[in-house]
This record gives sequence, structure tokens and C-alpha cells, in this order.
Amino acid sequence: MADANLSAVFPPAQQPPHPMAKPGYGKRTAPDQLPRTAHDFSHLPPREAAIAAFLDRLPEGADVSVKTLAKQLPYGQCALGTALNRLQQAGHLRRGRERVTADDGGSRWVTRTWFSRTARDDAWWAAFIRGDVPEQRESPPERPAGPTRSRAHILLAALGRTAPALSLSQADCAALAPLVAEWFARGASEEDVLRALTAGLPTPVHHPAALVHKRLSSKLPPPPPAPRPSLRLLECATCRAPGSPEALPGGRCSACRGEPAPAHPGTPLPAPTVHARAAEIRAAMAHRRERALV
Repeated sequence: MADANLSAVFPPAQQPPHPMAKPGYGKRTAPDQLPRTAHDFSHLPPREAAIAAFLDRLPEGADVSVKTLAKQLPYGQCALGTALNRLQQAGHLRRGRERVTADDGGSRWVTRTWFSRTARDDAWWAAFIRGDVPEQRESPPERPAGPTRSRAHILLAALGRTAPALSLSQADCAALAPLVAEWFARGASEEDVLRALTAGLPTPVHHPAALVHKRLSSKLPPPPPAPRPSLRLLECATCRAPGSPEALPGGRCSACRGEPAPAHPGTPLPAPTVHARAAEIRAAMAHRRERALV
């Protein structure tokens, strides 16, 4: 239904290319979404559903500002602003800033609009902003059961074609596959594994499975370094004030929700809370400086 509403205005052959944001800015797709269906936005009002379907199909980095969307869609800026806020309250969208590394090795704050076809609750968005990979709330339909072989098993089964002296049995492949899978988990490619297994083979090879086991174990590459956690901040959908996810349920701060500010207890705040608040203030100041320079 949402796609039909937009298609009536912009037939597929006549849809203009959507503008892209500056490099590093614009739309970002949230991870671990369910497969696209015809009913993804059926729980939304028609206007919001149509806009959500349009956003869902935009590429990464697309300009999703209200001003640009108003030039592409048959809605005014006020209507679009209201619709985007409702998408945020429904869990499909969050707006904020993320600190990224520049080409020169420095860092800068960029404006992000994260979109999720799958509606998420505040807890999911809070985990995402912290840099965690939230678990998917629902599972896609199960595929019909059938015999499958892993990537590691397939490599071992074909090993004899590259090095006949290392031909392995079905049982050998099943026993050795977890070792190869660990190589893949550490970033190794098929070529890396084959090179480690076939380079400088002795003549003859008396026990192929034992030799493969020894090489997979002794030449195992080190684990990759742990990824640095992302530094992200959300913004209130109404006043653009930066804040933590816990301070912005539904994407809005307490003042814009009409709630009184919480009273501060007389006891000192925990150090992590102080550090997080200091990071928010620094981000807000940096953002204001950037706007002043534009």
C-alpha cells in the first residue's frame, strides 16, 4: 500500500535520482533487519507508511533532510517533519551524531539518520548507540531442512584436487572443519588456508589428516584486534539537544515531552555518568562550532 501511494506520484520510470548527502553524512541502515515484505509498514498511517517505504529503498548516504525530502515527495516540510518524528516514535528511525576517523587520521562528528525497516524499541536503540550488535527480535522463516556443508567442509573436501597427497575422507573433513572455521573467523581466506596446508609438503605424506590437523593448529593466525566501540550520540527529534538513549525515549528529551526535569540527588554522580555527560557536552560544543563555520 505504501509503495502504491508513492508510485502514483512517481512512476518507477519517472522517479528522479535521489540526492546524496556529503560524504560520511546521510542515511545509515540499522543492522540485523528482517527481510523486506509487503507489510513492513502496515501498522503506520498511510502517509507515514509511504514515507517509510521510500526511506527504506534509499541507498546508504542518501540525503534524508526534510528540505531534500520535500523536493522528492508530495508533502511539505512541516508534514514531513511530523511524519519523521512519528517514524522515530514507532522505532523505525533515530537521529544523532557519530564520531568517525578522517582520512588524515583525525576525527570529526558527522550527522547520522539511522533507519530500520524492522521497528525497534528503546532498549534496542540504546544497545546500538553503545556500539553493541543487538540481537534480532524475530527470526526469519526457517528454510526447508536438507543436507548442507559448511564453507570449511567444502574446502577440505576439495583439498585433494590441489594437493592429491592431502586427499581426505568424509570423516576427516567433518573432524577438521572446526579448525578451518576458526581460520575463517580470524579473517583468513581460502587462499590463506590452502597456502598453509600445501606449501612445502613432505614426500611422501603418510597421514594426510594428521598433517592437516598439525598445520591448522600450529599455523593458526592470531585473532583480529577487538573493534573500537563506536562513539555515537542521539539528538532530540524536536529541539536537537544531544543526549544518551536513556534520556531520549522515543527520540525526544523530557522537556519536549512536557515532563519536569528530574531532581538531582545530593550524592555525587558515578564516574561513568560524569564522563558520558562530559562527552555529550563536548559533542554539542563541537557541533555548534561546525555550524558556525558553515
